[in-house]
Amino acid sequence: MATFFITGIGTGIGKTVIAAIVTEALKADYWKPVQAGYEDGTDSQWVKKMLSNDKSIVHPETYKLKFPASPHIAAGEEGVRISLEKIVASKPKTTRDLVIEGAGGLMVPLNEKEFVADLINMLDATVIIVSKNYLGSINHSLLTAAVLRDRKINVMGWIFNHEYLDYENDIVQWSGYPWIASVRDLGNIDRSVIYAQSVGMREHLNLFL
Repeated sequence: MATFFITGIGTGIGKTVIAAIVTEALKADYWKPVQAGYEDGTDSQWVKKMLSNDKSIVHPETYKLKFPASPHIAAGEEGVRISLEKIVASKPKTTRDLVIEGAGGLMVPLNEKEFVADLINMLDATVIIVSKNYLGSINHSLLTAAVLRDRKINVMGWIFNHEYLDYENDIVQWSGYPWIASVRDLGNIDRSVIYAQSVGMREHLNLFL
């Protein structure tokens, strides 16, 4: 079974929504190993509420940190050091595909010397990059692509989120990574919206599987 890592070009660009759609589309399991900040509930809890199928399992976090900050800071506030070896050892064992959601972007620090990009390499996962269309997203997208290429991380391609301006073809061309799908402004998101989006997403993902 395949392991997919959902990363983004930054924070607040829709990774969790896309992760829920991809999880539903593949009837995969979902895992967010590091959650930093959960005053309004965790991403895992939200994804679980959004899934319609009876096969997916939402696995518990390895680190669930209350402080809403970069994971290495949140961990420090709680007297914890995030260990990538511990995360890898706690990777769920499943007979289904596994969708892993990262924290923020690739260069988010997990401890004093290791980043999300290091964790992806250790998990031997294939990356799906989420890019949100906004002013500045070309730069953030291409910087993300450059880090992935520099670290020789396997990439499936881009899922674009939101509307603003159509930068998608430019980002695909300049990054060299293919377009997978686009998810437009979904309005009020509930389980039926996630399911409807997953139907089309399944068709797009099947072209790469």
